[in-house]
Amino acid sequence: MKHQGKVVWVTGAGQGIGQAVVKQFAQQGAKVAAIDINESAACATAEVWGGNVIGIGCDVSDSSSVRDAMATVARTFGKVDIMVNCAGVGSVDAFIDTPDENWQKVIGVNLTGTFVCCREGAKVMLEQGKGSIINVASTAAMTGEGPSHYCASKAGVMGLTRSIARELAPNGIRVNTIVPGPTNTPMMADIPDEWTQAMVDAIPLGRMGESEDIARVASFLASDDAAFVTGQNIAVNGGMAFI
Repeated sequence: MKHQGKVVWVTGAGQGIGQAVVKQFAQQGAKVAAIDINESAACATAEVWGGNVIGIGCDVSDSSSVRDAMATVARTFGKVDIMVNCAGVGSVDAFIDTPDENWQKVIGVNLTGTFVCCREGAKVMLEQGKGSIINVASTAAMTGEGPSHYCASKAGVMGLTRSIARELAPNGIRVNTIVPGPTNTPMMADIPDEWTQAMVDAIPLGRMGESEDIARVASFLASDDAAFVTGQNIAVNGGMAFI
């Protein structure tokens, strides 16, 4: 049981990658806070695993909501060892037609939300003198193949990780980013079929990623097996792009 007794914070836990991450850590003996803006979805994920997993509704783009959720986790489990920030949104907008509100929403959840969660999680980890933070970006940040707001937000996550990894390393806190390629999640349902097929055609391994592919890498990065890994962007994309 690789993560026996550890406490894990997971955002975007109501579906897709976040839900798979909750499953991965729960199966490895961790206590998990399943965080999602949809509280019912978060609680539904938690119910599968009983008392070792709790569901919490939280808007990661709202600092006060994140602070309240963090306080609930600390009060319930007493600590936070591992943070996996999976929450993300997107929309299919051509750059020239992107409304301000869509830009603000995507940046607000994907980048600001990751920043806020990292900041609040780091406050707890600093008191403990150790911790592991794992953010989730996207291969789109490297290739530019995607809506401008999405690519920009995920590139920002990669830069954020590098910066805070350097700042927090002396305090025993490691920070890394997983950079998935196209992954079979509900978010992909809004993408036109021809885009999806073009993505698969660009993947040397010949298939879309699955949420479990990302969850297993998160488990590794959070473990003692990765004790000397920090500030890294780990591509999990079937070979379609290299960092």
